[in-house]
Amino acid sequence: MVLMKALLIDDEQPNLENLQALLKAYCPQVNICGTALNAGTAKNLLQAHQPDLVFLDIQMPQQNGFDLLRSLPAYNFEVIFVTAYDQYAIQALRFAAVDYLLKPIAIDELQAAVERAHQQRQLKEQNQLLQNLLHLLKAGPQQEEPRIALATAKETRFVKTSEIIRCESSNNYTTFHLSGGETLLVCKPIFGYDDLLKGYGFIRCHQSHLVNKNFIKSWKKEFGDFLVLTDGSEVPISRAKKEELKKALRL
Repeated sequence: MVLMKALLIDDEQPNLENLQALLKAYCPQVNICGTALNAGTAKNLLQAHQPDLVFLDIQMPQQNGFDLLRSLPAYNFEVIFVTAYDQYAIQALRFAAVDYLLKPIAIDELQAAVERAHQQRQLKEQNQLLQNLLHLLKAGPQQEEPRIALATAKETRFVKTSEIIRCESSNNYTTFHLSGGETLLVCKPIFGYDDLLKGYGFIRCHQSHLVNKNFIKSWKKEFGDFLVLTDGSEVPISRAKKEELKKALRL
């Protein structure tokens, strides 16, 4: 089961604790990555964790749930509003909420809302893959430099494979290091790119690292095995990948 990272935002601690308990007990597809008691903390956590799903209280002091969403330049997460005030329902729909839960939260309604959020998330991912396919088909068979679609929190970038120096994994995120010095953080684990990039000269030298062999400068054996790349970075070589790497580099 693919887990959705969820951030919970509510100005009352007991409400947060109750929602956490319900999600842990009845919604196994949700992994809670953080909680926030106000909009300021929420913004920091949104940036740090880039959640798939946000449970958002509407009525909060200083900045309510709608104000928080308005203040964001863009967001790529699903929203489930949680509140005790039914008059906000129409506004919630205008903000394209996945669902709208009234306090006290009913278990069956919570499960249904989470399932709809999960389906919506999967649909977005499928659409992204389709966009990538259509982009490649449009380029035609004569395309010399293939591109892949990298969906960041703010945009989808089409990047030439020849511009990617290496990919580095961090839990469910992958950071792409590009030849121009730019980095792109994508909310997708590195194994999702392993097979995709293998045919373009990329080598998995470590569980957390995928490198473009065109940027390999040397194999450093001092204090362990490392690949030194042309941008000056050093990437570790795991024991499990050492023989496979030698074959790929014809050593």
